[in-house]
Amino acid sequence: MALISAKNITKVYGDGVTTKVLNDISFDIQEGEFVAIMGPSGSGKSTLMHILGLLDRQTSGECFFKGNNTKDFSDDELAYLRNKEIGFVFQSFNLLARTDVFENVKLPLIYSSKKSVSEEEIVRRVAASVGLSHRLNNWPSQLSGGEQQRVAIARALVNDPTVIFADEPTGNLDSKSGEQVMEILQKLNNEGKTIILVTHETITAQHARRIIRLKDGQIISDEKVNNQRIAKNGEQLK
Repeated sequence: MALISAKNITKVYGDGVTTKVLNDISFDIQEGEFVAIMGPSGSGKSTLMHILGLLDRQTSGECFFKGNNTKDFSDDELAYLRNKEIGFVFQSFNLLARTDVFENVKLPLIYSSKKSVSEEEIVRRVAASVGLSHRLNNWPSQLSGGEQQRVAIARALVNDPTVIFADEPTGNLDSKSGEQVMEILQKLNNEGKTIILVTHETITAQHARRIIRLKDGQIISDEKVNNQRIAKNGEQLK
């Protein structure tokens, strides 16, 4: 069973004069995949991510998450699924400016039922996983762009989601910081996390193992990637 299935997804905006953003999109994503959704501005890639990530609903067609048709869920049920199963990383970081790193990372736990270990232990563990243990008491304004994006990744990880959606995660970063962020996402995928990356940058998409290309709201290619990238320690990334 696929983790996510899109079946003939169409998305139309507007009343009267309408704009079709997605047109008959179908594909499956298996658990543990690293998929990049590529396309130029206006191709529909972010709209598709919002539907797959349960942030929006399609106009027609069906979207399945873990075998369940998302049409059958209320808005509250979709919000619960997003908190429990999905982590989001956005280009603009979306951090609370007047809240320190610790509290930013902890935020999703406020709405979570996962209380088997202390919130502080969870936050410190995920902060360490992205190299931010020494920044927990800092404000976002005291961090570099790359560090802010790592805070966003830690926040996405704090509920141990099944899948992470990353929408242009390197778009506001310099090349070095962007590479560090992508190495973290690569590492998470190597550890078993499903990663769905939205990007228009070829160099960013090359971290994925599969690339779905969109143009004018339609899939024009869906190909596996022969990923031969080499990690800094000299080992081939799988």
